[in-house]
Amino acid sequence: MPLILTEEQEMLKESARGFLDEKAPVAALRKLRDERSEEGFSRALWKEMAEMGWAGILVEEEHGGSGFGFVGAGVLAEEMGRTLTASPFLSTSILAATALNKFANDAAKSEYLPKIATADIVMALAVDEGRKHGPAVTAMKAEKSGNGFKLSGSKAFVADGHVADKLIVAARTAGSPGEEAGISLFLVDAKAKGVERERTIMVDSRNAARVNFENVAVTGEDVIGEIDNGHAALEGVLSAGRAGLAAELSGSAQQAFEMTTTYLKERTQFGKVIGSFQALQHRAAHLYCEIELVKSVTLKALQDLDNAFGMAGVTASLAKAKAGEVAKLASQEAVQMHGGIGMTDEYDIGLYMKRIRVAQEMFGDSAYHAERLARLRGY
Repeated sequence: MPLILTEEQEMLKESARGFLDEKAPVAALRKLRDERSEEGFSRALWKEMAEMGWAGILVEEEHGGSGFGFVGAGVLAEEMGRTLTASPFLSTSILAATALNKFANDAAKSEYLPKIATADIVMALAVDEGRKHGPAVTAMKAEKSGNGFKLSGSKAFVADGHVADKLIVAARTAGSPGEEAGISLFLVDAKAKGVERERTIMVDSRNAARVNFENVAVTGEDVIGEIDNGHAALEGVLSAGRAGLAAELSGSAQQAFEMTTTYLKERTQFGKVIGSFQALQHRAAHLYCEIELVKSVTLKALQDLDNAFGMAGVTASLAKAKAGEVAKLASQEAVQMHGGIGMTDEYDIGLYMKRIRVAQEMFGDSAYHAERLARLRGY
């Protein structure tokens, strides 16, 4: 399949860029940060996105969404990466929508997918428990209790966890930490008895939370996928999230690069525009080539999610690993080429560096995915 956008996808990209440049520039993130917004994003802006069909980009029309597919979601994520837009798009419109679409029962789909499409609900995926990503090392317990289960344990780095209405939680119904077998997914009311949430404002000024569960009761109807065999479903949801993050990182890298090349054409030293210095030209050319590679592999991962969802794990990992490394390089080069002012809060470059570092770690950094790809290839 050609690694190019269709005419409809290009139109979506253009409209998204215009909307976000006007409604959600980097200045909007600064305002949320400086005012210490309790929610960390604008509910009014999120509603506007829903009216444009963005919140339900992965929700089928029968449930009130636009059903534009993963490539469409990636187009939006990329443009949001350009302006560092703070919203529940990743947590709700990509991760939660994928979990419900692909693995939930009909009742859950009918109840929650329409609410996602209209931005009437925020959902979050709670998977990691330690400092590094590792779905298979899930230790949180889900013990049988009557016709349901009781969840006990803790989750960390839950994006939008403190404002979520529902949590999709990975817990262990069998086996031991480190084993893929025995993991199950549950849909949990974030305000249920026994759930405690602590907001953590990260270095990128975005939302995350630590969530503690103490004998939280769930029923069999709250299970997403199969009991004890939820790891495959979890990896499918994570593949969607990784591809979405790769798209966001691609957008951030592109914008950081464009800001830097603009500066190189304007800044003078020794009576010359610094963009005329060959050393800087070589570094810029290398970065441009790397960004183009990221754009291609990310689009391939998104296409695979649309066309062969169960087989997209490899390309999603490849995209996440490559995008994280290149976006990190783009932000570092941007700071260095801006010189001393690149380190000041007055310039936006530092905000891009901070968001890129957080997004790079989320759902596995390049080292995690290199190891994962090696295992999948039989090494």
